[in-house]
Parts: sequence; C-alpha cells; structure tokens
Amino acid sequence: MPLKLFNSLTRKLETFEPVHPGEARVYSCGPTVYNYPHIGNMRAYVFADLLGRVLSWKGYKLTHVINITDVGHLTDDADAGEDKMEKMAAEKAQSIWDIAQHYTQAYWEDVKALNIRQPAEWSIATRYIDRMIDFAKQIADKHCYELESGLYFDTSTVADYGRLARAGAEDGAEESRGRIETVEGKRNAADFAIWRKTPPGEKRQMEWDSPWGRGAPGWHLECSVMSGDLLGFPFDIHTGGIDHREIHHPNEIAQNQAFCCTNGLSVAANSGARIWMHNNFLVERSGKMSKSAGEFLRLQLLIDKGYHPLAYRLMCLQAHYRSELEFSWDGLGATLTRLKRMVMAAERLQGVEEGDPAHPKFAPLQEKFDAAISDDLNTPVALTAFEEALAMKKVDAGVKRAVVARMDAVLGLGLLDLTRADLRIRPKAATISEAEIEDALERRKAARAEKDFATSDAIRDELAARGVDAMDGDPLGWEWKAG
Repeated sequence: MPLKLFNSLTRKLETFEPVHPGEARVYSCGPTVYNYPHIGNMRAYVFADLLGRVLSWKGYKLTHVINITDVGHLTDDADAGEDKMEKMAAEKAQSIWDIAQHYTQAYWEDVKALNIRQPAEWSIATRYIDRMIDFAKQIADKHCYELESGLYFDTSTVADYGRLARAGAEDGAEESRGRIETVEGKRNAADFAIWRKTPPGEKRQMEWDSPWGRGAPGWHLECSVMSGDLLGFPFDIHTGGIDHREIHHPNEIAQNQAFCCTNGLSVAANSGARIWMHNNFLVERSGKMSKSAGEFLRLQLLIDKGYHPLAYRLMCLQAHYRSELEFSWDGLGATLTRLKRMVMAAERLQGVEEGDPAHPKFAPLQEKFDAAISDDLNTPVALTAFEEALAMKKVDAGVKRAVVARMDAVLGLGLLDLTRADLRIRPKAATISEAEIEDALERRKAARAEKDFATSDAIRDELAARGVDAMDGDPLGWEWKAG
C-alpha cells in the first residue's frame, strides 16, 4: 500500500514520494551529549528507527543521518543561557571533549539496547565547524546582522517564518515567541544567533576563529549544515521531538531557505525537507522526566529495576508516535508481560528453516499489518496483526517464521533472537542470589511432594517478599517480580 505520513509543516497526511526515485533520505535531530538521555529523549529515536524500518520494508534505499550535538546548544531550548556542554564541563571539572565522549557512548549503548539500527552516518557537530562558517558566510550579507554578542539571523528576510510553529499552535502547542531570548539590538524578537562570540575576558573550551570573532556556532546552524551536506537539499524527511517544532526547526527552515534561495513555505520542499515529522512527549506524572530533577528516568534505571529495555521499546510501539505516551511502572510491567508472551510464542520458531512468507493463510494478516504501518506508522494496529501471526495454529512452522521475521523487521523487537531467560533481569536492589533462589525452589518442590503445603506456601511467600515469582509448571521456574 502507498505510505502516508503526517507532515507537521502542511498539517496533512501525505503520500510519500521520494525526491530521488527508489531512495529515502532522512535526518533526525540527535542528542546534546552533556548528560545521559532520559527515556523521553529515547522515544524520539525509537520513532525515527521505526520510520527507517518502514521505509526499508517499502523497498527504499535508506540513508538515515542522526547528529550528535557536542557544541552550541544552550541551557534553554528557547535560545538562551549558557552552552550545555560548557556548563557541564565546568560543573564536573572535566574536559568538554571527555564529557562529549562519555555521554555519546552512553547514548549509543541505549541505542543498542533498544534495537535501534545504526544510521548511515552519526554526524558530529564539531567536525563540521569549517562548513558551518562557510554556510554562514553565504547567507550573512542578505540575511544576517552583527551585534556585540555575535551574528544574528534576521527572520524578516525569509517568507513564512515560523509557519511550522504556527501549525503546531493549532494543536494547542505552547506559543514559543515569548520564550525566546531578549538581546539588546535584535531587530525582531524571533531573530536567533548563527554565531556566538566569546564574551571579552572569557575563554571557552570549544571556540574557533570566524569572520565575526572567536566563538562557537549557534545550535540551529549545525543541523542545517549537516543535513544539507550529507543528504542534499531538499531531502525527504526531517524528524525530531515535538519540542523542536516550536523554535529549533523553524530556525533550521529559515536558514535552509536563505541558503537555497527558496521562496515561501507553500511548497514544503522550500523548507529543506519535503516532510517534517514529530513524535509527541512521553509523560511521567511525578516529574522525573527532567534531567534537572536529579535521578531522572533513564534506560539504565529501568534495567536496574529488572525491566528488559525492549519492554520500553514495545511500550513506545503500543502508542501512536503522534500521541502522548504516559509512563508508569505498572504500565511498563504490563508491557513486559506482553513481551514475554510474544517471546514464548516466537521461541517455538527458533531453529526452524524459513519458508515462503507469501502463503495465502497469512495474506490477510500481512495486508492488515502493511495497511497499519502505511497509515502514518500505526503501530498499535500493526502489533495486533503481529500477535495474530504469532498465535496462528496448524500452519507450516517455516512459513510462520518467515512471516514473523518480516513483521519484526519493522517493529524491531528481535523476537527470534530472544528467550524468556533473556528477559529475566536481576534488579540492582535484589538481596537474594540465584543460588539461593534455586535452593529455595528445591526445598519447595520437596515440600510439595510430601504434601506439606504450608511449608511450600511459606517458601513461595518468602521468595515473593524478596522480589521473586515462583512459577509452578513453568519450565523457566521463576522470574524476578517487576516492581
């Protein structure tokens, strides 16, 4: 079926038509590597990975670029405050380069744990400084002006500035203009820095010479430069979290218009990308989603509590990417149970030689699955088709394996490489060893054999109190309680 995607710029569901026949070129705004990513951040990369997998499923040759921001992003997304990287380096009394390397590696570990495929390119911002300066030189005369603090983009010089944010405001999104930094001398409130000069008497760890003084690029500049350099303007799809829709992406679009000398945004490709896509927020009611809250919700915390990271990936897939997703520990526990059931069904297919997936018995399910993912990546419906395929009985195991493998290539759960034992993760706070668990289960088994059910129940309750579920009649024997 034709792939239809929701374009945030036009506010319409549009049939995907690639700029280059047979190819799909995608750019995703990546992390600022000043701290560990929280699970809300990681939802954006599960979404971008899903999009890439769907494009591959549809037969396109995918070129996916994700950037690593190691300079330029300020402490306030509204283009104000200190550079996040410089601030963290000062707090930790470490080299900013070491900070960047450490948190980039931590992000990549989360990427791997969530079965997110490697992109064609990880574009590192600091490797593109010369090209950023060249880009700024080309637009400076017509679109920029210089102040004591740096080079600023005059948003009045491009047509339809902020159309993306205004389209978002139709959905009740926060009005962004009141959150933009006030700088003396700016011509328009929405004008933003292309290059920030290092203030007199200060020295940054990351700074470079430019025609506008020694300093560092603005956050928005890097994405325009790297996406255009690696994918060419216009490319197919630009993705990011919904928070980027209000300031960061409108500023990128303005830079792209200036660089490409394009007109207004009634033609979406004039923005630099034909389609702009945004995933909605992950909501956590206790307020622990913010990195300023101390122990915030990162993927490692989920693992430390005994949850397999792919349970979080499945949790993301259970909601449409444009819907808010509420996180709770109970919800994650229920999702882990759903994942276990899938794994149990898929385990029977491991080691089976794949057959031909084009089997008439599976055709309706494959059509349902394709229709769902073709409808703006409707994974909640696609998951039901997937589970129906897993549950299909009296069918050739090789054919079933092939169908499951094809669907899972889109969902990215890796079920055919998982076992229930893989999902049994020891919580960091567990106070009982696996040897002690096995010993208790042996004692319980002996008590049950002697019909001493009081002792058997006492041992079960003792295990439960220490976070272990005894599972009678299950070959696995026991699992950690998720909670």
